[in-house]
Amino acid sequence: MTEPLTYTLENKVAVVQMDDGKANALSTAMIAGLRAALARAEQEASAVVLAGRPERFCAGFDLRVMMSSPDAATAMLKDGGLLLLALYGATLPLVVACTGHALAGGALVALTGDHRVGATGAFKIGLNEVAIGLPVPVLAMELARDRLTAAELPRATLGATIYDPEGAVRAGYLDEVVAPDQVIARATEHAARLGALSRNAYRATKARLRGRTIRYIESMMDEDMKTLLAPPA
Repeated sequence: MTEPLTYTLENKVAVVQMDDGKANALSTAMIAGLRAALARAEQEASAVVLAGRPERFCAGFDLRVMMSSPDAATAMLKDGGLLLLALYGATLPLVVACTGHALAGGALVALTGDHRVGATGAFKIGLNEVAIGLPVPVLAMELARDRLTAAELPRATLGATIYDPEGAVRAGYLDEVVAPDQVIARATEHAARLGALSRNAYRATKARLRGRTIRYIESMMDEDMKTLLAPPA
């Protein structure tokens, strides 16, 4: 099977680009590939850029697996949750290059970045769970609470509001938007800048900034899974 991502290292910046040829879903292979890429980068790079392919950043969890059985859905949510926590707590700077649509789990991947650069265009970014009849998981809620603006948090979660890239900047999903052909280059510039900072100081400060949220999510994950996947009353 073709690998769903590529990994390149240049001037100590690892560029990880998701491309499954379709919507860049968080499939079993994509999750495993991202975990491996992050682990590799933490050994040999000073910073990471996480990108999608043109017009598609990440479509969230693979619906074919999610709908195949409760056990398969539980396994995918657990593996995906661990990936998101690893990205959020990465020990080196992580810059997201949001190259296009980022919905549900894809929006969460965007939220894990230390800096998020988006592409201008008719792209959709946001948490659509409530709109499709699902509760927002604790993991998603806590990442949103950490990264989105207080004014937009209810609209983004309860209201399942989907934003265009400019609106995503105002809400807190992104930090800036640039032309599509400049997204990865701009993200790489930020990665190089952040990667030049003290690695130890950056890691320790990030742990202080995000550690409480990560620990809370870890403590709630198993119980939350049961609620999410329980049949409706």
